[in-house]
Amino acid sequence: MGDVIVVGAGLIGLSIAFELAQRGAAVRVYDRAEPARAASWAGAGMLAPYTERITDEPLLALCAASLREYPDFVARIRDASGIDAHLRLDGVLYAAFDAAEMNALRRQAEALQARGVGCEPLDRSAVLTAEPWLGASLTGGLLKRDEGQVDNRRLGRALAAACDASGVRIEQNFSLEVECDARRVLGVRSDRGFNGARAVVNACGAWAAQLHGVPRSCVPPIEPIKGQMIALSVPSGFVRRATWVPGAYLVPRDDGRLLIGATVESSGFDERVTAEGVHALLHSALDAAPALGSFTMTESWSGLRPGTPDGRPILGPSELDGFFLATGHYRNGILLAPATARLIADAIERDESSALESFSIARFHTEDRAAQRITHA
Repeated sequence: MGDVIVVGAGLIGLSIAFELAQRGAAVRVYDRAEPARAASWAGAGMLAPYTERITDEPLLALCAASLREYPDFVARIRDASGIDAHLRLDGVLYAAFDAAEMNALRRQAEALQARGVGCEPLDRSAVLTAEPWLGASLTGGLLKRDEGQVDNRRLGRALAAACDASGVRIEQNFSLEVECDARRVLGVRSDRGFNGARAVVNACGAWAAQLHGVPRSCVPPIEPIKGQMIALSVPSGFVRRATWVPGAYLVPRDDGRLLIGATVESSGFDERVTAEGVHALLHSALDAAPALGSFTMTESWSGLRPGTPDGRPILGPSELDGFFLATGHYRNGILLAPATARLIADAIERDESSALESFSIARFHTEDRAAQRITHA
């Protein structure tokens, strides 16, 4: 398959590198910082395309496919690394606190059941039996049975170890740019010299538009979207499964942390945790479950998600031969890691990218040309 360079060592970049290495490629991964940090470290590991209420059909289909791939994905990583990523597909609960929201959940359940998605509306008593920590104003809920969560921090460590065990070279603290000629990519150049490759993958997440050296048509329109999160220390088993409430989601970890997230903020590359952000998360959580108010807040952090103008990721080949994109996953980067890795590896190994047409960067060029025609008409 030849040498492949992946720029970006988040969960997406590491997953692609691992998949390619498993298929026999010689892979190098470059990142400006420690592997599996940034959004990969900051997320909550939610695997919940239906709870997220994704309405874009191509994106929903990709998310659903990736969710189905997750058990095999983490098993292969565990076999290579010896690290368990704590995958839990025991369902995600969406809690309702008024009649209008409960009616909306019932309508959603009917639509999902028509698609063959396992879900079940629950009355107030059934929800409180499952999750007794929720507050007295609870009306009911909807359980999506096949969704769940993965410990994204453990998954990041596992992927880095699996890549190492598979012969992938991970280079840290690199500032680099792509080198190419008029037709195709040649490799990357850093302050330590040039490294050639037959394929280069931009998996830089929120920083994807800052990878220099490629034609303008290959620069993805990525905007960083900040998400702030907090963690409480709660007794083991106090919250049993990932739960959405109005304005927040709560994800229990095996180590006793309860993650509460996440804000959605367009504030450039500002990664500060703010009083306003923490207040918004606590307000939503305590409104739904006043019992949480007595627990200690142990951690607060933020991350930058890579957003795109239309909400879809940017995946697949570009106009520059050998230059591929795997970015713009926004809120679904952790969920989409298995499918992204498989499809990008297919595109590099077999020149098979038909499944990625809906996510191609070319869709933005079509929109640009249409806008130009209207302007000059």
